[in-house]
Amino acid sequence: MSMSTVLETEEHQALRAAVAALGKRYGREYMTSLVSEGAHPRELWAEAAKAGFLGVNLPEEYGGGGAGMAELSIVLEELGASGSPLLMMIVSPAICSTVIARFGTEEQKRQWLPGLADGSLTMAFGITEPDAGSNSHRITTTARRDGDNWLLTGRKVFVSGVDIADATLIVGRTEDAGTGKLKACLFIVPRETPGFQRSQIDMEVQAPEKQFELVLDDVRLPAEALVGDEDAGLLQLFAGLNPERIMTAAFAIGMGRYALGRAVEYAKTRQVWKEPIGAHQAVAHPLAQAHIELELARLMMQKAARLYDAGDDFGAGEAANMAKYAAGEACVKAVDQAVHTLGGNGLTREYGLASLITGARVARIAPVSREMILNYISHQTLGLPKSY
Repeated sequence: MSMSTVLETEEHQALRAAVAALGKRYGREYMTSLVSEGAHPRELWAEAAKAGFLGVNLPEEYGGGGAGMAELSIVLEELGASGSPLLMMIVSPAICSTVIARFGTEEQKRQWLPGLADGSLTMAFGITEPDAGSNSHRITTTARRDGDNWLLTGRKVFVSGVDIADATLIVGRTEDAGTGKLKACLFIVPRETPGFQRSQIDMEVQAPEKQFELVLDDVRLPAEALVGDEDAGLLQLFAGLNPERIMTAAFAIGMGRYALGRAVEYAKTRQVWKEPIGAHQAVAHPLAQAHIELELARLMMQKAARLYDAGDDFGAGEAANMAKYAAGEACVKAVDQAVHTLGGNGLTREYGLASLITGARVARIAPVSREMILNYISHQTLGLPKSY
């Protein structure tokens, strides 16, 4: 189903078409077969990387495409619209690569960015903790100096793709020598580092990417594992979170478009009385509404990406939160309406829409719940007092 692209450049339209063509060759069946085999989308990841799609937002001097979030979000949205989204795109090129490109040392950039850009390296991102949830100030994973090294101790949950990632970017806290207060800092922890343990979380969400709980038990890291400047930790962290929200919006919009496309196809061809069911307004209008809401969410995502790419972190923060909120709501409604349009068929394995019901909820919950976004808008945009 085509969506209006008048606001996009010819380059963006060409990128959209190229990614859509790649996604079409894989599709939803590819993803569902991977889930049943317990496998990962390695072929699609490699092909997307080879075409330059995965590193499109990274600096050219490190092998990237030199573009931005506007382009990277197009890639994920179109893959999602074809039924084969790459969840690790939210994490590896959007969060981790952005943080390293903006704040890493020259050595870190040379070591990681070319591989992250060409897909040969993947990085996971560990921020959420069992007891901290959305409150990143309550993070208890701590890093302390030991000679030239760091010792990292703590726990993380819901970390995607640790089993396939070469390293995980871990958000910890160090003690400020001057004030004694804990401050945020980011560390690159290679997968096989001693003391870095992972256990898979049993999820109802059907996705090839698995979720993990991590335990870090005095994980010894060299000085150069610390990303960038120890004092800029919070700034670095937030620089990675705007791309995360923009890309989660792209993920949700892609999924919503896929579900809507399947429902429209069905409504055009399914005949129970004289006309196809899509001729009835009770079927047609909710699908039209779902389309409108996906389009509106995409518009806010485009705004967020444009602000971010222009270097307006504050403006992008507001728009990225709004885009994530709108896309999550639009995705859930589109999936729900698609399942409803197919009736009993919407709940069969054959049609493959029922599993999206769980998947769509993720867009409302992660990486930040809609309630936390409403808090952000109440405080930051409307200037209302905080309740916490």
